Amino acid sequence: MAKAGILFLRVCVQLLALPIYLLSFLGIWDPFCKKIFFPFFIEKLTASYNRKASRHKQELFSNLQEFAGPSGELTLLEIGTGTGANFQFYPFGCKITCTDTNLNFQHGLSKSMSQNQHLQFQRFLVVPGEDLNQVADSSMDAVVCTLVLCSVQSIERVLKEVLRVLRPGGAFYFLEHVAADCSSWCYFWQEVYYPTWKLVFAGCCLTRETWKSLEQAKFSEIKLRHIQMPLYWTPVQSHIIGYAIK
Repeated sequence: MAKAGILFLRVCVQLLALPIYLLSFLGIWDPFCKKIFFPFFIEKLTASYNRKASRHKQELFSNLQEFAGPSGELTLLEIGTGTGANFQFYPFGCKITCTDTNLNFQHGLSKSMSQNQHLQFQRFLVVPGEDLNQVADSSMDAVVCTLVLCSVQSIERVLKEVLRVLRPGGAFYFLEHVAADCSSWCYFWQEVYYPTWKLVFAGCCLTRETWKSLEQAKFSEIKLRHIQMPLYWTPVQSHIIGYAIK
């Protein structure tokens, strides 16, 4: 009965989003989404999300400086920087390399960079998290990835690259929305919204069990917690947060 209900409600949601499906069929939606809709949506979402996640982000990044190299400088790589939602939480003098696959975040990113002049921005790379070949082996003290692993092609390949670019003893920080408990109503609605949500929000997957990939990766230590973000009436309340050490 639950599966039948999910399928029925999926069709209802898809009918409501029929114009977007038609635009996608015609090859119009994807470029429009990447160039206009998604950057606009993310820029507006960032301020609201950071207000709700501020306490968690402050706690998460509170020990970043402990992973600085012998010189005391912290070199950090951020995968999927977007509009720079995390900049305000990074320690003074942090040297940042930004990466993203979408150049259309530049307006919001430039604004965030100008508002966070306590940081040293090194370079911006237009590369996917699965292929960080422009970043040298063992060159980073920390790697950060927030709300990105939901939409990458392969979490395993991203984590393999993370381990490659981190120096021994370096840390990978993450904050990601994930699949809810499979017996919950939240998971039911994640299943309902899944196909349409993925189409509308540039490949974002609602039901990824990202913690399993992190636990199976070859980190020496992992500190991971499941939390509920106060994003009421949305299917993205369930999150994981923490860091893993190479």
